[in-house]
Amino acid sequence: MEIIYNILEVILPFDFMKYAFMKNAFLAILLVSPIFAIIGTMIVNKKMAFFSDALGHSALTGIAVGMLLGMTNINISMIIFAVLFAIFLNFIKNKTTYGADTIISVFSSIAIAIGLAILAQSGNFNKYSSYLVGDILSISETEIIYLFIAFIFTIAFWYFMFNKINVVSLSKSTAKSKGINVNFIENLFAVIIAIMVMISIRWVGILLINSLIILPAASSRNISMNMRTYHLFAVLFALFSGITGLIISYYTNIPTGPMIVIISGIIYFCTFGIKKIAMKSK
Repeated sequence: MEIIYNILEVILPFDFMKYAFMKNAFLAILLVSPIFAIIGTMIVNKKMAFFSDALGHSALTGIAVGMLLGMTNINISMIIFAVLFAIFLNFIKNKTTYGADTIISVFSSIAIAIGLAILAQSGNFNKYSSYLVGDILSISETEIIYLFIAFIFTIAFWYFMFNKINVVSLSKSTAKSKGINVNFIENLFAVIIAIMVMISIRWVGILLINSLIILPAASSRNISMNMRTYHLFAVLFALFSGITGLIISYYTNIPTGPMIVIISGIIYFCTFGIKKIAMKSK
């Protein structure tokens, strides 16, 4: 890591790069931003924005369950609970005639309520309240390595599975006719979202993680003409928002997560304006 730190100091000769926590945060953003952008494009395509939001809310219940079971590593309990939560949510969604948004809202509301109730009753809410907004400046070198592994895994998953996920999102009947196991693909994608959300939740925050996943993809979709530019712009917007938000938060003393979301929001409305202008000119 020391070599990487030295390279960063040469490439970015800013005063904040002399601090180890800023170097760690910068590296984390370089890794987590593309992860969110790639996953976000698939989530937006499948109209699953509420789904990722519900998974973020389920983190509190995962923490509460892990605490009740006496688990020393809360992150593991969050991941296990989120995976089970995602699979069960998919199962119920496919078995009911209600709209998917209704089912997801029900699950999301119940998950966050149970988590809050357990943590408040046990007197541990303040201990884990930082998970609500996150703190990317607290990330360690070991956790950056975990993020790097997650980054490689996400790229591999996108490379091998995107076409199948895209077909399923366009038409389940077409996917079945092509021999694609729709239920398996949907559950696998849900599990991937659950794992990536839970890995990042402590640094990004429960209240903000869905915004960081959805906004770059939504912004890119406003101005993209094909899948290649859709993914490219999503990654670029996510990286720009992350790096700019980190730097501005350092100088303004605003929490990094909210600052990144603000930048992402500005980009979204700019691309939305560009889209409207382009439509009127046709």
